Amino acid sequence: MSWSIPALIEADIKSGKAQYRTFQTGNGGQSILPVPSNSYVVIFGYDFSPAGGGIKYMSTLNAGSTNLENTTNARWFETQQISFYTGTDFFPFIHHVDCKSTANLLSWDASAPDDNLAKTYRIVEEIDSTPIARQVYITSTNDVTITHGLILSASNASRNPIPVTNRTPAGLTYGGSGQNIATQTNYGPGATPQQFMQPSPKDYQDFAFGLLPANADGQAFATPDLVNGIQDSTRLLIDVFGILNNAAAQYYLNLHYALYTETVPDSRG
Repeated sequence: MSWSIPALIEADIKSGKAQYRTFQTGNGGQSILPVPSNSYVVIFGYDFSPAGGGIKYMSTLNAGSTNLENTTNARWFETQQISFYTGTDFFPFIHHVDCKSTANLLSWDASAPDDNLAKTYRIVEEIDSTPIARQVYITSTNDVTITHGLILSASNASRNPIPVTNRTPAGLTYGGSGQNIATQTNYGPGATPQQFMQPSPKDYQDFAFGLLPANADGQAFATPDLVNGIQDSTRLLIDVFGILNNAAAQYYLNLHYALYTETVPDSRG
């Protein structure tokens, strides 16, 4: 996916009404894009280089006792979240990051009774840190808070069959299928998680799935927590891998935005 400057914003930049700016951040999970007073910004795209690149995770496995796919270490980096908070609006974006895994024959005991069990493989896993381009449209008169983190856990809290309604007809949706569908998934602290409700918080009660939880939300995103929520990638790089100073392992985010040095108009699109 790529992004482009929206035509009206490009016209404003060319006419001098707005200034094209970039904001490069990375490493630690918390950043703030400053917005001058009596001004506003329109973020229209970003380039995201995921954390975890530049590392090779190696392990040895016996072919007869376990699957050759082994993403125990790399899995931390396979789901990463970026979110923007403007003081009035919240915009979360979750990215799945590809992990490439290869198996190379390390040793083979030809005298062993079971030929398959005698083979030992070295598994090499690498995170694909190719930059991801995304088109967005985020406007703000306030400083923009940017949060990045790794997500490992998505706790399935409840599953229910979807009833037939005018919004969930039989045959076209899961309505009436009898399948137990995930209706609540928890992200974040165990005691006070962000509770993603499906099909929506309103439907959760309309469909007689029970009382609506306190932190119910219709969007899937994680909140900070060392166990169940988003974690700063530098913490993992220090505590698990001990490679904080490895630049290739860090995430990098480059925002592309227009700065308008004037008060925000009533209509911004």
